[in-house]
Amino acid sequence: TLQKATAGKVTEIEENKMTASASAPTKPGFWKSLFNRPRKAYVDPYVGGLLLGLVLFLAFFITGEGLGASGGLSRYAVFFEDLLAPAHVDQVPYLLKMAGGALNPLDDWIIFVTAGTMIGGFVSGLIHGRTRWETTKGPNITNRKRWLMALIGGIIFGYGARMARGCTSGQALSGGATLSAGSWTVMFAIFAGAYALAYFMRKLWN
Repeated sequence: TLQKATAGKVTEIEENKMTASASAPTKPGFWKSLFNRPRKAYVDPYVGGLLLGLVLFLAFFITGEGLGASGGLSRYAVFFEDLLAPAHVDQVPYLLKMAGGALNPLDDWIIFVTAGTMIGGFVSGLIHGRTRWETTKGPNITNRKRWLMALIGGIIFGYGARMARGCTSGQALSGGATLSAGSWTVMFAIFAGAYALAYFMRKLWN
C-alpha cells in the first residue's frame, strides 16, 4: 500500500510538471524578439530638427563637407558597374569622374556618410521597435503595386537628384545652410513637384 501511494504521488508530481511546462509561455527566438519589439514614440520634431542641425554643423566644422545621400548611392552603383563593365565606364564622361583608371569610386567622404546613415537608421529602428518586414500603404492599393510605384518614384527622383547635383540632403540641407541660391531653387522645386503630383497619386494611397 505504501509503495502504491508513493508511486501515485510521483506520477502526480510528474504530471504537474508536464502540465506546467506545457502551459508556460515559450520564449521567442532571437530574430523574432529582435524585430518584434514594442514601438516607442517618435522624437519631438523640433528636437529632431535641432539635432539634425547640430549634425550638419559638426559635419561642416570637422570635415569641411556637408551631408548627402544620392551621391553616395551613385558611387556604390559605379563601383559595381566598374567591376562588371569597366569598358563602359571608360566611355562615359560622368562615370569617369568617379571611376576608371586608378580612380576608386569608394574613395570619397560621402561613402562613409551613406554607410553611417544606413547603419544608424537600422540600429535606431531596432532600439525603438520600428524595424519590421512590412509594406506601408493605404487600403486601396496592393503590396505589389505599392512596391512598383515606389520603384518608379525612386528611379525618377534619383535621376532628378543627379541632374540637380544633389537631393534633399545635399542640396536642401547642406546647400541651403550655405544660402546657395541654386540649392534653395532645387528645394522649392522638389516640394512643389511633390505637392503637385500628390494630387493625382492620392488614389494610390487613400
